[in-house]
This record gives sequence, structure tokens and C-alpha cells, in this order.
Amino acid sequence: MKLEARRLRVRGIVQGVGFRPFIYRLALEHDLKGWVQNDAAGVEAQLEGSLKALEAFLVAIKHQTPPAARIEALKLETVVLENFADFTIRQSSTLEPPSTRISPDIAVCDDCLIELFDPQNNRYQYPFINCTNCGPRYSIILELPYDRERTTMRDWKMCKDCEREYRDPRNRRFHAQPIACAKCGPHLELRQTEHILNGDMAAILETVKLLQHGEILAIKGIGGYHLACDARNTQAVQCLRMRKFRKEKPFAVMAANLETARSLIELTPESEVLLTSSARPIVLATAKLELGFVAPDAHELGVMLPYTPVHHLLFAHGAPEVLVMTSANRSNEPIAYLDEDGLQQLSGIADAFLIGQRGIARRVDDSLMRTSGVLRRARGLTPASVATLPTSEPILTLGADLKNTIALVVNGQVIVSQHIGDLEEVATFSAFEQTVGDLCKMHAIHLEDCLVAHDLHPAYRSTQFALELPARAHVPVQHHQAHIASVLAEQQAFDTRVLGIALDGTGYGSDGAIWGGEFFVGSLVEGFERVAHLENAVLIGGDTAARFPVQAAAGFLVALETPDLTLPPFDFPKRYNTALEMVRRNFQTHLTSSAGRLFDTVAALCGFTREITFEGQAAIWLEHLARQAKTVKPYTMHFNGRTLEHKGVLGCINQDRIRGRDVREIALAFHRGLANGLCQAAKVLCENHALETVVLSGGVMQNTLLLEMIRSKLLEHKLAVWVNQIVPTNDGGICLGQAAICAVSRNSS
Repeated sequence: MKLEARRLRVRGIVQGVGFRPFIYRLALEHDLKGWVQNDAAGVEAQLEGSLKALEAFLVAIKHQTPPAARIEALKLETVVLENFADFTIRQSSTLEPPSTRISPDIAVCDDCLIELFDPQNNRYQYPFINCTNCGPRYSIILELPYDRERTTMRDWKMCKDCEREYRDPRNRRFHAQPIACAKCGPHLELRQTEHILNGDMAAILETVKLLQHGEILAIKGIGGYHLACDARNTQAVQCLRMRKFRKEKPFAVMAANLETARSLIELTPESEVLLTSSARPIVLATAKLELGFVAPDAHELGVMLPYTPVHHLLFAHGAPEVLVMTSANRSNEPIAYLDEDGLQQLSGIADAFLIGQRGIARRVDDSLMRTSGVLRRARGLTPASVATLPTSEPILTLGADLKNTIALVVNGQVIVSQHIGDLEEVATFSAFEQTVGDLCKMHAIHLEDCLVAHDLHPAYRSTQFALELPARAHVPVQHHQAHIASVLAEQQAFDTRVLGIALDGTGYGSDGAIWGGEFFVGSLVEGFERVAHLENAVLIGGDTAARFPVQAAAGFLVALETPDLTLPPFDFPKRYNTALEMVRRNFQTHLTSSAGRLFDTVAALCGFTREITFEGQAAIWLEHLARQAKTVKPYTMHFNGRTLEHKGVLGCINQDRIRGRDVREIALAFHRGLANGLCQAAKVLCENHALETVVLSGGVMQNTLLLEMIRSKLLEHKLAVWVNQIVPTNDGGICLGQAAICAVSRNSS
């Protein structure tokens, strides 16, 4: 029989997901000799056997891929026959800079759960059970290639039983790097004041008891600590809010199982798929009931299912079936992930700490999703590649200052970091700096070789940081153009001309004004032209206007002032008159086309006159009001070819409030009027510029009521509609847009 030799190179998510064992077993099944190894770019193998066997092997590799693996490229070439005696797994090659895709962290699989609760299994109730199909990946990797000595498990020497499984190709733990058991692996401990309780099950049972009694626990997870309490215990939830300084922002909850989740939120088949996926994100959906102070004034509730063995053990042994499970931090700070930092930072918040001895290499928050797209990209999703760009240059993009994420482009693949947060906080900015260094180190990228893209805003901390980096070039990118570009990058549409509509709070415009309600025409190749915008208003006091709806309202309503108009129709806090005086004195005022501040103004007119306690709160409250109303006639917004006017609508809302109209009707009429106005403007602009596709992005597009109104109306006009799916439509997607503009503009110039 004539033997042939082939060299196989596989790129994608192929390390840490059982891919080498998969290749090994396939090779044995098809009677092939040779070897397989991890290398800097993925997995490499040499295969020797009959042509028929090699062809059958290639068919199998494409159709029997491990569940957590993702093949992005597969290359085969003929090489010289070396007549290997068997097939082996070789040590990883580290000669080249890493460019392989890293597996996200994966929820514990069903096979491991069966073993976890099987008294006859040697890993019975062991809280760190895992295999090649599940468990921590990105959160424990110290450097690439992915091998045990390059993870936080390197200090745990395998016992003989684990080592036997690790080396047995028939075992699903064959080359599972975090493999461990109760004899050789990490364990749990419970710390309460000065008392430390050791022993896995002793710690679990005591944690359950504390949760049942309304205590607040800091529980170490895969990417950091959670603060947990009984979601149905109103006193415990209120206590958590007070200690965490989180007045009203909704908490996420963890439901014991799918049945419990169904009792909490309206689950469609699509949202159930998300909820039960290996990423195990928080899924935001319409709430079926109110959980005390868990999510006040919100029509949605964020729910996730257990994804670690510890979670399953807690519920199995009697933990309340619905737990608040929120990031362990004080308000606006990054999630605590190091044990010593957690004990210090969470002192005074948590009554006790359930600590796992396995280290965490980097903080990774929970991902947040709707069926319509990603709202926060983190655990279970990062650091997978989100797009491919036509460039071979390394590019680092630093995102925006709110909801910050960064991206690194390696060989054209855009790797977006986990959610970092708002950079105005010192601790979050420190996490931002660490993430930049971590991502570059992971892929052996030197900043001196990079193009560094950043926001156009000169005062952004991310911009100032970017300009201090020793980059090959610094590339400023306008904020709202980056929003539109992020959608085009997801669609891999580089030369498609579109109408882009970007709606958000604020962003620095190319004319120095504060933008936020923008219409662009263009493509990634040709660039974008601002062709229209929301009617300008006055922004008073800069960023503080985003915290006080009545302050935003003063800048929008001042243009309506006449001697015979009662404005506003009821008493506003003193801040409103102070803001009006600032306008009259032209002190700290700017022009703005912000859609976010328009929503704040309408919310203030409808009664939301207090300070907001989290970003977007007034707009969320207004959407919640609108959803409670029946069908109403929309207000009319006029488009004059360049400006979508809102002054008339605000005047009508003011008069309706004087007449005592139900604020729920006002809220819905505003939503419908804005949607109609945007779609009428889009129709005119698409006709004028011969366009067939409308791209929607920006933080305001998180308003699903508004988004669906816009989408359905545009479809009536026979226009295609593209929105973000892979990265957030909020500022968490900015870094992808920056990367796309930087890569394509350089490539086409």
C-alpha cells in the first residue's frame, strides 16, 4: 500500500478545547501515523497513511469538531514521508509570536455534572471538576501556547489518577489542562470574620445556611467574585444596595434551573438557547413578576443559569432558588478577582467569603445579552475573534471612556477584550491599562509596531493614554462613525454604501460640537459624510447634564420660552433655574444633537426630575412608561432635509402635561413620533443618495421598543436594516469600529 504524508495546519479556537485529543483519536481511527501539537497560530499535525485514509480523516475533522472548538482556517500540504511508527501528541511549539484564538471560559458540561453528583465517582461533589469540553480557559491562561504550565493550575501537580486520565486518549480529560480532583487539586474555604472553615462540602453547606438566613456572600467564580444573596429576601437586597452604593440599577439574578428561570422572565425558544448555551450569559428579557428591589422601574430582568460546579452544589444543597448574583465591587469599580483584593475591597459589603484556591489570571465579568444582540461582551464570549479585516498590520484600538473595551487586530483577526467599564474611576482605568498590556503580551505584540486608534475626543482618558503610547502611528476616529463602522465590520461589508444612524448620549464631533443623533452616508472604503442630525439644543454643564435630566431639559426647553407659556408645567428642582441662568450667561454651554439628552428631557417632562443613579436610567424609565400605554397617535417630528426637529414635539408634550394627559401615553407617543421621524428622514436620505441599506447603532438603540419601531418602519420602506449582533451597540462596540476604520482606510489609501 502506497503511503502519503500531509502537513495539517488549523487556525481558530483550537487550543484548550480538546482539539489535539480529537486529532489523536481520529488519527488512530483512520490508522494514520505522525504527530499533533499546539503552535503559536493554532494546531499543527503531520499525518501519514493511505490516500483513502487521509481523505476520510479530512471529512471527519470538518464534521466532528469538538463542541467548544471553532475552525476558522484549515490548510493541507504534501510533505516528505518520514515513516512514523505511531501517532503522538508533541509538546507545544513556542518559536513564533502567538496568533491562535483563545477559547472563552465554558460552562460545566452535562458529563461533568453527572459525575459531580454520582457518589461512586472519584470527583463526587468536587467543586473544580472539568474536562476538555468545559471549565475555565481564558480566565486561567497566563500565556500561549495553552499548556498547564502556562495557566494558574501550574502549581497543582496531578495525582496518578488524574495523570492517567490526562494521558489516556480514550478519556475526555485527555490533555485537559485544568484537570484536577479532590486528592491533587484546589479546594474551597469559607472565611467569616476571623474564622476560616476548610473542606469543600463544609464550606458549601455553611454558605447555603448563610444565604438562607439573608446574609450577603462574596463567592469566587471563574472571572472574579460575585456578591450573592436571596433575591426574594427584600431586606437582604436592600442591605446589598446600601452596602454596595447601588441605589436603583437592576441586579442580575441566577436561577437554580431552567424551570425557575421560566417563572421569572418571558422566555422564547431563542432566549432559552442563549440561556443554556456554553457561554451561560445573563439574558435580559421581559419580567413576569417583580422581585422586590432587584430591578425597580424596569420591564426586564437579567437572569442566568448556574455555570460552575460551585453554583450547582449550592443549589443542590438548598440555596434559595433565585439568587442575586452581581459583580463583586463597589459601585462603578471593576470586579474584584484577586483573593487579597477581594477580602480588602469587599470588607463591609460581604458577611462571608466563599473562596476557591484556583487562581484567576484576569478579571472577566458576566456577559449580558438579549436575543437581539450583545449588551456586554465578557465571560463565555471573549476573547473570540469578532471580525476579519483586510490588513496584516497589528492594530490596537482603545475604545471610548464609557463601557470601555479594547481590541487588538492580529493577522486581520479582531480580538475584543472583555468589558472593562467606565474609565473615570481610578481602579477601572488601572484595569484598562492592565488589559492593554495583557492582550499585547498574550499575542506577543509590541506597541512600537502597532497602529493605535483612539476616540476623537481630546479629553478622553483613553485618548490621552493612546497618545502617550510608543505607536507606529496614532489614528483618531470619530465616535459615531465608529458605531456605524462596527456594524459594517460585523457584516464584513467594507465597500457597501449605507445610511448610518447613530443615536447615543454624547460624542465629540468633527466640528467640535457634542453629537449624539447623527445621519451618515458612506462606506468603510470611502469614509462617512455627516448628512443630517437631530435638531441642536444647548448642553449645559457638559457631562453633568447626563446625571440630571432637569439640567438637560433646561437646554432643550429654553428655546420654547415665551411670555405666555407655562414652562415647565410643574415645579422642577432648583437645578433647572440654575441651568437656565447658565444659558442666559452663556456659561459652560455647548451645542448638542444628543438623542440621549432628548430622552432625558422628555423623561423630566413626564416626572423624572431626580438625579439618575446609573447611566441611561431616565431613558429606561421612559421606555418602561411607554410599554404600559395602549396605542396612541404619535407626535410629529419634521425633517427639513438636514435637521430632524424636536422643538415642536417638546412643546406638545409640555402642553399635554398642562392638560393632565397620562404620562404613559405621552411616553409612547414620543417613542412613536421619534421612530417615524427617523424613518422619514432615512427614506428621504436613502432616495437622495441611492442607498438601500440603513445601519443602526449607538447606545440609544438598546431601547428595544424604539428599535423595533424603527426596524419595522424601515422594512415597510423596502430598506434593509443592519444592527450590531456580535459586539454591543453601546460604547462597548466602539473599539471594533475604530479597528475597521483604521484598517480599511490604511488599506485603501
